[in-house]
Amino acid sequence: MADRRNDPVVVVGLGRFGSSLALELFRRGTEVLAIDSRPKLVQSLAGKLTHVVVADSTDIEALRQIGVPDFYRAVVAIGTDLESSILTTSLLVELGIEDIWAKAVSREHGRILERVGAHHVILPEHDMGERLAHMLNGRMLDYMEIGENYALAKTRPPREYVGVPLGESNLRRKYGVTVVCVKGPYDEFTYADAGTVLGYGDVIVIAGTIEQVERFTELP
Repeated sequence: MADRRNDPVVVVGLGRFGSSLALELFRRGTEVLAIDSRPKLVQSLAGKLTHVVVADSTDIEALRQIGVPDFYRAVVAIGTDLESSILTTSLLVELGIEDIWAKAVSREHGRILERVGAHHVILPEHDMGERLAHMLNGRMLDYMEIGENYALAKTRPPREYVGVPLGESNLRRKYGVTVVCVKGPYDEFTYADAGTVLGYGDVIVIAGTIEQVERFTELP
């Protein structure tokens, strides 16, 4: 299968999320066709992206005229206008776009986007809210869910595991989590192994189910 990671991307909707995404893709060397129905937004990004056009993404002929069917990947970044978000997604499916990402503002919105054909649904506000809640409620320095019930967390080692080689700690058997990597106070992150000894100033990245990660990061 061909590697499509460097293929151009269509970004529809240039609000905060869509414009940030388009600019970062362009910064990383990806060609971007950015679309929005608001001329002022398009004008503000002119010269900063590969192609920025004013168009109605709910009009299939307008999408054809600006060459959207030639793209393999598209992101529907339309925010609060749910009707436009859903209709745009369905039109991209009709045009044969093979990899469609769509932003949802709620789980219900996301389910509808999946039904009309979105291949990936993202809930940036919801995901950021969950992430921040985990960080505020525990000792986590960072948190990311990577599936329905699996997560990675950046945290400090609990007292009982400081000074003990991981291979002798029984940490995984007792709490179900794995220490993936560790960073000393003046070091970069490196892979953890059975001989790794954690210190008080270390930062560790752990992996496990959400419940296991939450339980472990609550240890003193």
